Amino acid sequence: MINTLFQRVVLSRLWLTFVVLGVSFLVGALGTLNLVSLLAANLQLLREHGVMALMDGALQQLIELVAQGFVSCVAYVVFKTCEHRLSAWLGGGA
Repeated sequence: MINTLFQRVVLSRLWLTFVVLGVSFLVGALGTLNLVSLLAANLQLLREHGVMALMDGALQQLIELVAQGFVSCVAYVVFKTCEHRLSAWLGGGA
């Protein structure tokens, strides 16, 4: 359903495809900025301080970092889909 809706609403309009491509690029870039270093620091905090770190919110932060990673992955997939559509149009395949 989401696939069909995305194709019908976004991919059928080249200008909207370009806008969504730009937005998804920015979301993916901002979502992955420092994500690896923050995740490593959070895991090190959990390893060093254990239960005390969990009580101070390290588990919540870890869950938020993992969710941010998944959002970045979705943004990347949307970006690549829009890129494929625009590349096909520019190449004469649409």
